Amino acid sequence: MSDQYLLDYPFKNKPFLHQRIYLERFWNKDKAALFADMGTGKSFMLITNISMLYDQGKINAAVIVAPKGVYRNWAGVEIPKHMPEHVVYRQAVWNPSPRKAEQVALDSMFDITEDLKILIMNIEAFSTEKGAKFCNRFLLAHNAFMAIDESTTIKSPTAKRSKNILKVGQLAKVKRIATGSPVTKSPLDLYQQCAFLGYDCLGFASYYAFQSRYAVTVERNLASHSFKQIVGYRRIDELQEKLQKFSFRIRKEECFDLPPKTFVRREVELTDEQAKAYKQMTLMALATFDKGITSTVNALTQIMRLQQIVCGHITLDSGEIVQLKNNRLDEMMAAIEETDGKIIIWAHFRHDIEAIKLALQKAYGMNSTATFFGDTTSDEREDIVNRFQDPNSELRFFVGQPRTGGYGLTLTEANTMIYYSNGYDLEVRLQSEARIDRYGQTRPMTYIDLVAPKTVDEKIVEALVRKINIANEVMGEELKAWLT
Repeated sequence: MSDQYLLDYPFKNKPFLHQRIYLERFWNKDKAALFADMGTGKSFMLITNISMLYDQGKINAAVIVAPKGVYRNWAGVEIPKHMPEHVVYRQAVWNPSPRKAEQVALDSMFDITEDLKILIMNIEAFSTEKGAKFCNRFLLAHNAFMAIDESTTIKSPTAKRSKNILKVGQLAKVKRIATGSPVTKSPLDLYQQCAFLGYDCLGFASYYAFQSRYAVTVERNLASHSFKQIVGYRRIDELQEKLQKFSFRIRKEECFDLPPKTFVRREVELTDEQAKAYKQMTLMALATFDKGITSTVNALTQIMRLQQIVCGHITLDSGEIVQLKNNRLDEMMAAIEETDGKIIIWAHFRHDIEAIKLALQKAYGMNSTATFFGDTTSDEREDIVNRFQDPNSELRFFVGQPRTGGYGLTLTEANTMIYYSNGYDLEVRLQSEARIDRYGQTRPMTYIDLVAPKTVDEKIVEALVRKINIANEVMGEELKAWLT
């Protein structure tokens, strides 16, 4: 297909230069890896790739597999935003226990029609026999494109979902993996991701053969058994040469035509325990309004209690903090795995700051993380900022309260910021955003909000995006409308 095809293609949105380069190289390839930083438009590239293949009659369906924090966003935002106008399509979102309308949409994926069928699945669905079987049936029925968004979710060769995806994926006609950071801990992370595309990509039909080629191991003996411990890696240049044949790598700092700021929303589903506590707290809050108008202070207290619950804890009247089972830390860690470089994480509650620090230190090492809040001394604050701004320092994560760390600091060594939770004050939000948007910042910036759908968590973010100062404007009946 000539270059003129791309020049004349009726894109929904004008592609950036790096997006056009990806499509020129890979749009008609059966296998490709898209290693693109968060904020560089992976969704646009994949959706446009789907539409081009559909136009040429190579596929008539697509499966998008994504983590639970983003998979619904594909259906509600990304596909409507980027699918070219001329493509007639229908879509369905996998649900193991679908409501009537969801079941109708899933059943329609097997209708014999000319339109493009798009199935969107949660990566966790492949940990179940039901989810894997449904995808298998879909792929048997169609000539399908299959993409794994945030493909590091299948990096473990022993995980059930990884094994199921590799098996089911053999039925896909065209395959893609997409992630911002394919190597999160070691080069061995690449094997299972690339094996989904095909064993021929890296040239190994066995993870252990791949490990033997690229890892340095030593024999260790314990009382009851012996094992091989990985102590280093080798032949990395050879591995990179293999990757270049079927992969496209783009970093934010290489994209000079990107908008300066990109805002990303990642959804966090409430656990049953959180949902129960949230409902009880909502009813208690509504009960106070039935007794009369409440003050702004009390209204914000009600928001705070509900927000604590969606973050995974609640402070009792006695001052004791009760931990609730939640998915928030997992979603934060999934977002981090998609991102290279230093990251700022803002959290509204001190309890969360401590939990975040412990999770990051466990995953990335004791020297990877520093916290910055009210009790941090002046000397500690200066040291933390200096180390964070040092590109050679081990300090990768700055975890703080935006009211404390969100003013005056220059933290431009990072260009990614995660809001684990938000406060109510618009000025604090804007000031905290500006810590990476200062003189010396030369790269596009990405701001990620963790949001529990259909809660005050969601409404707080929406209000801040609309530049509403909740601390001044929400009280009494306005809050009651929020809760209901």
